[in-house]
Amino acid sequence: MRPVSAAFLRSVRGSHRMVAEARVVAPGQTGVSPAGTLLDIESGDVQLDGTADVRSTVDLQVVGRGLWPTSPASLLAPYGNELHIRRGIRFGNGTTEWVSLGYFRIYSPSQEQVPDGPIRIAAQDRMSGIVEARLLAPVQWSAGTSLGAIVEQLVTEVYPSAVIEWDDNAHLEPLGRQLLAEEDRYAFLSELVTGAGKIWYWDHRGILVIKSPPPVTTPVYRVSHGEGGVLVRLSRELTREGIYNGVVAYGEAADTLVPARAVVVDDNPASPTWWHGPFGKVPRYYSSPFLTTNGQAASAAASMLTRALGLPYSVSFSSVPNPALEPFDPVQITYPGGRAETHVIERLTVPLTAAGEMPAVTREQTLIMLGEI
Repeated sequence: MRPVSAAFLRSVRGSHRMVAEARVVAPGQTGVSPAGTLLDIESGDVQLDGTADVRSTVDLQVVGRGLWPTSPASLLAPYGNELHIRRGIRFGNGTTEWVSLGYFRIYSPSQEQVPDGPIRIAAQDRMSGIVEARLLAPVQWSAGTSLGAIVEQLVTEVYPSAVIEWDDNAHLEPLGRQLLAEEDRYAFLSELVTGAGKIWYWDHRGILVIKSPPPVTTPVYRVSHGEGGVLVRLSRELTREGIYNGVVAYGEAADTLVPARAVVVDDNPASPTWWHGPFGKVPRYYSSPFLTTNGQAASAAASMLTRALGLPYSVSFSSVPNPALEPFDPVQITYPGGRAETHVIERLTVPLTAAGEMPAVTREQTLIMLGEI
């Protein structure tokens, strides 16, 4: 969850005055309060999906008088300018606490009522630039090159001033073999990050974060009904389609007789997807040239399985918006009658108007107990 005060979390659960802000900013800024030009918001929202390549997108409608782009240098022209979006609470003493929702590259302004009608803006977070920037020629790295050096080279070619933040020393790990990136910059980087047992995304500060999947321990927020609650509506679903309870990870290259390999399974007897239980054995296979040791293969397999466990049971809910929540946050969901479950948010939508609800999709998190076989 993004950092907010205790007063903010108390206010979200009661009557409060929300405020939202959209600002056009020059590309490359970081921080939660950048310089730029304010827009007059009519409606819109920010969608976050922890399973998507581009984690965050914006659909925004603003007052359009005098703002339609007439040249490449115009404020809303889709040639580099970004949106910075934030939502907050204005307290009774006149102060405002803001929650940044991130930076978004402007993609497509549109206007149905010419010349002064509202302008609708579609925008995507900075990962979209990595996806688009395919390599013009193959790039090769020798064995021993650090993962951090590769990421920095490929990212800063797209964003020269990018700030990259690792949560540990994995960026110092060397390549175990010579590797070649051919065309797809994003796919190569994504495979590197996955092979290191990490997830990656551009966060609310405009920083590229590369980190281990967060552990699910104490829920960071309570989604409850009744007095002091925030729950508006709730639905749930159970399915086994597309679900796996084991990962077989192995290296792929012609420079070794015995490739790296590891098998990690759901080893918790209390889990509904226990490897030895009635759910059955449903493995997923993952191969990568980045995996050169059995330990690397085990780390990658464990990371992938950690993000998958609990998927058979998902809950969709709408609640009073809390813009501090984001994908992979554990929340406690309570039902009428007092039953409580811990779920992990996968997708949510933060509205930018006071009337909007915040829909979200979660998966129930079972107790994680991974085992190698």
